[in-house]
Amino acid sequence: MLFKYKAKTQNGEILEGKIEASNENTAVDTLQSKGYLVLSIEQLEGDIFSVDLNKYFQKTTTKDIVIFTRQLSTLIDADMPLAEGLRTLARQFEKPALRKIISEISDAVEGGSSLSNALASHPKLFSSFYVKLVQSGEISGKLHEALLYLAEHLERSQEINSKIKGALAYPAFVVFALIVVAGIMVIYVLPQLLSIFKDVGLDSLPLTTRILIWTTNFVNNYIYYLFAFVFGALFLGWRYVKTTDGKAVFDNIKINMPALGTVVRNLYLARISESLSTLIKSGIPILDVIHITSDLVGNVNYQKILLDAEESVKGGGNISDVFSRHKEIPPLMSSMVSIGEKTGKLDFMLGHISKFYKSESDSTIDSISTLIEPILVLVLGVAVAILVSAILLPIYNLVNVT
Repeated sequence: MLFKYKAKTQNGEILEGKIEASNENTAVDTLQSKGYLVLSIEQLEGDIFSVDLNKYFQKTTTKDIVIFTRQLSTLIDADMPLAEGLRTLARQFEKPALRKIISEISDAVEGGSSLSNALASHPKLFSSFYVKLVQSGEISGKLHEALLYLAEHLERSQEINSKIKGALAYPAFVVFALIVVAGIMVIYVLPQLLSIFKDVGLDSLPLTTRILIWTTNFVNNYIYYLFAFVFGALFLGWRYVKTTDGKAVFDNIKINMPALGTVVRNLYLARISESLSTLIKSGIPILDVIHITSDLVGNVNYQKILLDAEESVKGGGNISDVFSRHKEIPPLMSSMVSIGEKTGKLDFMLGHISKFYKSESDSTIDSISTLIEPILVLVLGVAVAILVSAILLPIYNLVNVT
């Protein structure tokens, strides 16, 4: 969003200008961080011709953020001034949208804002986890190490996502191709082929052939209704998932579906453990640590558990007590968190938990990838066998009769 502001500097000078921020409060905070007294601020309404198309056609990816973070860490380690380093990075990126954002961050830093506050004005690119770690690096004087860890963290997350997509790409393609071929067969090929059996008056057709004839007739008679039903169901399902109740149902399905549910659960547990461990090591207060992690986890079920843990800690309780009451958290994790709380080494224990569940998810993904191909071959073989038997058996009977 773009805001027009009027502010007074510490020298009494009146300034007018524009600032881009996610909301009005963020814009005010950014201006105040520069030492300005905000006199007025209002959002500017853009018209259709002022829309920045670059953000749609050249969308910033996780890989871009990893490259930006790693390069910025290197420049800081080389003792280059922060604002100059940001300007250097802005010139290097090819995507105009990302270049514009980095330039805005550079301008904010040059104007007196901290890097964390400048990053916070772009929440779609830099999560609260990212901003808090940068903030802790600024406070501790270890910004270089904080950025380096963030780059590695984002790379690990990207690697896991790529593994899952790679494991699902092949079966998704095969299933899609099967549906397309089946549709072409049912609409164009089978009606003409199966009409032969009707013309010659065969009465004793096999069960598979009768089912195939019924399916073919049904699809061809109600094809437009079927298309409307499928697209309507997909649209309504998509809208439902966008609601709070729908997201909760979908998140619950993700962690309970066969085979892949185990992978998804382990990934969520690894993300929770790593986020908690990293934020605790950074010296961030425990309540902020839990709240930030609840925003990052990306699953309503685990978010509720973490918010319950936050309330428990506020009342003097422990995180492990809340974890032990929920079936989504394995007893192993609850026990290790309890030991970490009792020994004062919670961050250390959470780090080990994160490594364990990452290793478990990796091995499960590899196992699923190995099993998917033979299972698909078996399913396709059975489908082809049924189709062939439904067509060839009546033809064989027809030849015998003649």
